[in-house]
Amino acid sequence: MSLPKPVPFIAAARTAPAPSTLVVAILTVALSACAVGPDYQRPTAAEPTAYKEAQDWVPAAPADALNRGDWWTLFEDPILNQLEAAIDISNQNVAAAIAAYAQARALVREQRASMFPVISLNGGATRSGSGGGGINSASGSGNNYQMSIGGSWEPDVWGRLGRAVDSASAGAQASAADLASARLSAQGELAVNYFSLRQTDAQKRLLADTIDGYQRSLQITQNRYNAAIATKSDVLQAQTQLANTQSDDLGLTRQRAQLEHAIAVLIGKAPGDFALAPIAWKVTVPDIPVGLPSTLLQRRPDIAAAERRVAVANEQIGIAQSAFYPNLKLNASYGFGASQVAALFSASNNVWSLGLSAAQTLFNAGATSARVSEARASHEQAVASYRQTVLTAFQNVEDQLAATHVLGQQQELNRQSSLAADQVEQQALNRYRAGQISYTDVVTAQTAARSAGRTLIQVQADRQTTAVALIQSLGGGWQIAP
Repeated sequence: MSLPKPVPFIAAARTAPAPSTLVVAILTVALSACAVGPDYQRPTAAEPTAYKEAQDWVPAAPADALNRGDWWTLFEDPILNQLEAAIDISNQNVAAAIAAYAQARALVREQRASMFPVISLNGGATRSGSGGGGINSASGSGNNYQMSIGGSWEPDVWGRLGRAVDSASAGAQASAADLASARLSAQGELAVNYFSLRQTDAQKRLLADTIDGYQRSLQITQNRYNAAIATKSDVLQAQTQLANTQSDDLGLTRQRAQLEHAIAVLIGKAPGDFALAPIAWKVTVPDIPVGLPSTLLQRRPDIAAAERRVAVANEQIGIAQSAFYPNLKLNASYGFGASQVAALFSASNNVWSLGLSAAQTLFNAGATSARVSEARASHEQAVASYRQTVLTAFQNVEDQLAATHVLGQQQELNRQSSLAADQVEQQALNRYRAGQISYTDVVTAQTAARSAGRTLIQVQADRQTTAVALIQSLGGGWQIAP
């Protein structure tokens, strides 16, 4: 059971001065305010002293010129630079995150406004009468005019309003981190799609050369068959190999179109209005300095967002606990009332009031305690989510460091394999022309050469996309975000 609507301690008066004891009491209550609830402390999380997979990596230094705004320029691709510049302008996911951040900032201003008095101006006029109009009955009517200015203020005695402001501020900071995450995610996805498209172009060029070679091989086998030197099976094998390769080329054409469409959507364009012409692929893989694991907690926007949500949950505990204490409210008004407009602002017709009200819930079957328990459980959930985000971030960095190290070694081995396979293919074709081997041996050599070439291109693309993933895992740059 809760108390009825609170009544001001001081009733309305006309000309008597406000009691000084009430003013003293109000100031005493306001100045003795103390916030209930736990003070926020950033939760601890697993934090290794060094990355296991870093090995010979160069640590990041304050002199590093790169920041999270233009990390893609390290890949030295002017077309990629132009595409990335369109992310902030046209990407709709980023636009939605920007709007969410603006909404969170507006909520902070709204919560902060609740800590100040509310002042209102009221005015009105009424006409009333009585009597039935009979011979022996009295009748009459009159006017009444009122004008007053009033104010109310809820002193933040228990810190509820202050914690609401802090909670909204932490929420806005989490929203800002979400915006940074959305921007970094869109930038990384665009870079990966772009490099995948250039990889597809390189594979199509490789297949174009391969198709030319297979067409020449088919002509050789056809000529040998016409001269009764080779069997029909040689011609059929050459035809099968050529047709399969041409089919693979069409598959790459479909894959390239899908990547082009994805890039168009990322920069806010309709796929039908966007095209990227094939160009020579510049395989640039930048050296990425890696800082200490402790700096990752300051750079990663997803970690920042998770930590700020812990702060939000912490403030909610104090807000819930403040319900155990009475709500206090100050009210004051000053105005005039008269039966004639001309006499409305006369000093003899002024009215004022000043009051302090209090309301306290006496019994609600444990609902307040349940809300406090709910807030504490929500805080524990936010802490666990923060710690899991930190662990996942360290895993991302370790995974990409290991992948980068291995792919660098694989690229050199695949390069050697591709060169050797090309030589074997040429030697096998020469020996077939001389009648020393069957065409099956030629097909085997050609298939191996084609596979080695495609594997080399794949590894080169993987090194670029892994570099992008490592940059994202490091928070988008080498410097600590402001």
